[in-house]
Amino acid sequence: MVGYLASPAPTSGGTFSSPLLLGVFAFLLGIGAIGAALRRRRARERYPETYAGSGGIAYTAVQIGCGGVLLLGGVGLVVLALVFRK
Repeated sequence: MVGYLASPAPTSGGTFSSPLLLGVFAFLLGIGAIGAALRRRRARERYPETYAGSGGIAYTAVQIGCGGVLLLGGVGLVVLALVFRK
């Protein structure tokens, strides 16, 4: 067991795909989060009292901001994966 833990991790071509796939996944999550925020806003605009009571435009802005962070983070990971590939 000690020898197994002390052995170095095998290196393969799969090390490149991991950051790239993670970046693409974060990018897609960002797009989905922004889409969900816009869809939720449209649905809540039909009921103004509920929309205002649940935070209104501030809630939507924060939700879109979080989606934007995911989107930019995903783009950054993809760029870094492509720049630092072996």
